Amino acid sequence: MDQQTASVLPLPTGEAEVSGSPQLARDHSALSLIALGVGATIGAGIFVLTGTAAAQYAGPGLMLSFVLGGIACTFVGLCYAELAAMIPVPGSTYAYTDATLGRFWAWIIGWDLVLEYAMSAATVAVGWSGYVQSLMADAGLHLPPALTASPGTALPGGETGLLNLPAAGLVLALTLLLVRGNRETNRVNLTMVVLKVAIILAFVGIGAAYVNTALWTPLVPENTGTFGEFGWSGVLRGAGVVFFAFIGFEAISTAAGETRNPQRDAPIGVLGSLAICTLLYVAVAAVLTGLVPYPALNVPDPIAKAVDTIGLGAFAIVVKVGAILGLTTAALGALYGQARIFYAMARDGLLPTAFARVHPRFRTPETSQGVIGVATALVAALVPIDVLGELVSIGTLFAFIMVCVAVLVLRRTRPGQPRPFRVPLAPLVPILGILSCLGLMSGLPGDTWARLALWLGLGLAIYLAYGRRRTRPAGDDVATPSAAER
Repeated sequence: MDQQTASVLPLPTGEAEVSGSPQLARDHSALSLIALGVGATIGAGIFVLTGTAAAQYAGPGLMLSFVLGGIACTFVGLCYAELAAMIPVPGSTYAYTDATLGRFWAWIIGWDLVLEYAMSAATVAVGWSGYVQSLMADAGLHLPPALTASPGTALPGGETGLLNLPAAGLVLALTLLLVRGNRETNRVNLTMVVLKVAIILAFVGIGAAYVNTALWTPLVPENTGTFGEFGWSGVLRGAGVVFFAFIGFEAISTAAGETRNPQRDAPIGVLGSLAICTLLYVAVAAVLTGLVPYPALNVPDPIAKAVDTIGLGAFAIVVKVGAILGLTTAALGALYGQARIFYAMARDGLLPTAFARVHPRFRTPETSQGVIGVATALVAALVPIDVLGELVSIGTLFAFIMVCVAVLVLRRTRPGQPRPFRVPLAPLVPILGILSCLGLMSGLPGDTWARLALWLGLGLAIYLAYGRRRTRPAGDDVATPSAAER
């Protein structure tokens, strides 16, 4: 296919019914997309991983780690904004890769996104479980210890964990809400997002008055002699770990096919939520490391610990409530995004067609949402949070690289394609996005790379055994939208 022909071929801009199922409901506005992005982004990264990253890798330099993560996400976010407006269909990175590099690479990315979304939801649910248990303990309530941790986890009193029941319960409850439909989900999500952002702002505002600036010196602690343990390599390692905190904004691109005016609203949602979250992260990191010496932050509830140091016990309870709300909306966004990706893959024949089934009343991908919910609940119940967090980060960075590549490829192969939003300074910005993500990936440990390779190898085996023989040619399953939809 020559470049001139490719430039005029229609990209997927709508969706066809599958086996008589109705189309997904277009209920999202720019405001609900920003709320979805902020809700999905502010979760375990800010309430859990900030303490770990400061104590083990970056020290007060955690502020710089968040800046590095924010810069990388800005480059990638601009690419997402162009593609979400240009290709407003469910599927996010999967759909963009399918439109540029073909079905094989689309499958690889779709499989990789399971690490980003499903594992992210599981990670957040485990963090949520920890805060809920802490809040219950404040009220004198306790669950059986064996039902609050993954198998083999050492617990006080010599017990070991069997399963994390609260984490699994959260995932299943959110799955039921998501199956009910976007309107109900949007209302619940927006309420929780407003409350948790208010609590975070209160923490920053109150905590700033008690900050001891001496705790910021040195800003970048001396390296221990091991790469990634403080020093500038520690700032880089910290950025790779807390990158988990930024991934939620991508959930907006999965919602482009359910947005009333995706060409306008999707870029606003992506860039608006990213800007809000980056500012909040840097502010929280500054206050957190200014209240507590960074070696003491290696705890599951670092923000609550910081509040305790300034003697505001009642406010610590408010912070825990904010953390619970934040983690709830983060898990909600991740589960939402994963179901839409499975829906898109099934629509293309890479997964059984049952995953493309839409509920006749709620107009949500009921089978995808249900299967993802049950599988994620099992992972949340059985896998420790540290393993989950690293898998999410490297899987996300790999997907982000493919988004930047998709922009470069489409700019070359389809230069005349309408672009309601254009990445500025292309190809410089997409290239910087690729280099930034590769730099953050280089800071992650080798065993995380090995797990990524094993996961992608398993995905390749599934594609060769199932997807390659059943996939439909690109474009056969996608209907051209009406003028009103465009």
